[in-house]
Amino acid sequence: MDRNSIIGYVLIGLVLVGYFYFIQPNPQQIEVQKHYQDSIAAAQYEKEQAMARELQQREKELLEQGKDSASLLFNALNGKEEFIELGNDKISVRISTLGGRICSATLADYNNQEGKPVTLFDESDNITIRNARRGSEQISNQMYFTFDGKEENINTSELYFTPLNVTRDKAVMRLPLGNDKYIDFTYTLLPDSYMVNLAINAHNMQGFFPGSTRQMSITWDQLIRQQEKGFTFEQQYTNITYKLSDDDTESLSETGDDKENIAEPVDWVAFKNQFFSCIMIAGDEFNDISLASDTLHEGRGYMKNCSAVMYTPFDPSGKVATDLQFYFGPNKYSILKNSNKLAINSEKDLQLQKLIDFGWPIVRWINRYFIMYLFDWLTSWGINMGIVLLLLTLIVKAIVYPFTYKSYVSSAKMRALKPYIDEINAKYPKPEDAMKKQQEIMGLYSKYGASPMGGCLPMLIQMPVFIALFNFVPNAIELRQQSFLWAHDLSSYDALISWNTPIWPIGNHISIFCLLFCLTQIINTYYTSKMQPNMGGSPEQDAQMKMMRWMMYLMPVVFFFIFNDYSSGLNYYYFLSTLISVIIFIYLRSVVKEDVLLKKMEAYHQANKNNPAKRSGMMARLEALQQEQQRLLEERQKRNNK
Repeated sequence: MDRNSIIGYVLIGLVLVGYFYFIQPNPQQIEVQKHYQDSIAAAQYEKEQAMARELQQREKELLEQGKDSASLLFNALNGKEEFIELGNDKISVRISTLGGRICSATLADYNNQEGKPVTLFDESDNITIRNARRGSEQISNQMYFTFDGKEENINTSELYFTPLNVTRDKAVMRLPLGNDKYIDFTYTLLPDSYMVNLAINAHNMQGFFPGSTRQMSITWDQLIRQQEKGFTFEQQYTNITYKLSDDDTESLSETGDDKENIAEPVDWVAFKNQFFSCIMIAGDEFNDISLASDTLHEGRGYMKNCSAVMYTPFDPSGKVATDLQFYFGPNKYSILKNSNKLAINSEKDLQLQKLIDFGWPIVRWINRYFIMYLFDWLTSWGINMGIVLLLLTLIVKAIVYPFTYKSYVSSAKMRALKPYIDEINAKYPKPEDAMKKQQEIMGLYSKYGASPMGGCLPMLIQMPVFIALFNFVPNAIELRQQSFLWAHDLSSYDALISWNTPIWPIGNHISIFCLLFCLTQIINTYYTSKMQPNMGGSPEQDAQMKMMRWMMYLMPVVFFFIFNDYSSGLNYYYFLSTLISVIIFIYLRSVVKEDVLLKKMEAYHQANKNNPAKRSGMMARLEALQQEQQRLLEERQKRNNK
């Protein structure tokens, strides 16, 4: 080592000695530091003492309540509630050490009306209800499991679990019962999904349970939160739905309080509102199920109070776990259908997509195999949802146009024959000849190739499509919080005109799309009434027809009070559909000339004058019915004359 190196090390040493000398605390600082450390120790000691006093007080309360300190469950009755968070890109759930239950579920990719992530339920949810049946009652969210033992039962709602092996997507909640006895609740959040698996497994618990124990009970209570702006409309889609193991889905009433006991096995039970659901899925099956739902009033933030009590298999030996699954997510057909592939029991077809009610069978098929694919295709373009609904309406109208055309031509034929019908009316002025008059009119239609039923069948074919959209649009979560023109949310009512105090029966707003729909419906009724031919009925029948026309004009007014709370997307679709119908009518009125039709029908009559056309099945039945009515009328008149 050379001289320069030695000098360098000596200087470094002197610097370090000087540094530690100057930074050492003076006596006053040492005293302050000592006082600080003593304060921390005192605070920690006080905290430990407080916890000990709390445990002692808890034990005292338990003993006063008759809880046996020698009970296997006694230590599990003492504890402090803590929370474990699991999450992925879709959902986060909170698990409580009290009861080992999921106490909160929040969706990451959907927002509520305040722009925050949608929370389906939370432990803070609670409400007091008052009614004559049960008086005053505090209700809240809860989920607990009950196991019937030989001498005492395990009710997880009052027991504290210990969290083990906690990761971002998995946690074991252990219920320690001493002597290496415990029950594990293992929660696993599946990646990139809204599904949570729960495996319940007993360890060394055979002696605790009777040899006959083969099942456990589950109690699930939940307040269904109001997630959308329109309370009345959302409540129509809020209910308890369940899937029978060997059958279709069933549901409790949406419009009022309801309860039901189900004896058949069930695959899953769902607490559902318009766009989101909480589903409990059985790994095996649920049995002996009791369901109940109470409808809540607007203004409290909740739609319904739902409750389910059910039984599912349980193995006390711990050789076979009790598997359950939860779906906390959107009511979107494609997501629900894909979630079926994540079933614990791969042999089951859960059919979760049937949670979405698309209507009666024929309407459901139209929605499932036509409207849905068309809507998804248009949505994939990335255009505004208002334009999607416009294009959807135009395409549907184009498809049913041939039936519309046939219906219009059929009515135009009968209107073209009005001069001949007037002659028949003049021929039979007496009321007692009404049947003969009708028979001759029907014969006239047959001779000229017209049919009063010709316009009915095309209209009947169009009706299922019309009804299908009524069921589809309110269930389309893609419309949720999508704006168009003055409507801020196509899944709820538009309130361009609103006020604070509700007015019966329209509430506190006027939906502009609803108003437009009703106005175009009046215009459509006007044009439709012009299509109706004069069948040459009696004065009484003519009076009835006039009354029917007035009723048709009154219906749009009734529609306004019904649809004012409905989604603006649905009213917008009906407005477009009705407006296009009016435009189609005006177009057909300009291209289908009744005088031209009359000439064609007269040519048809001349060509078939010596070779009468065979009556169609419907026409033949109508004519036979009229002849039978005429025969009975003539017999009655003969008896009266005698």
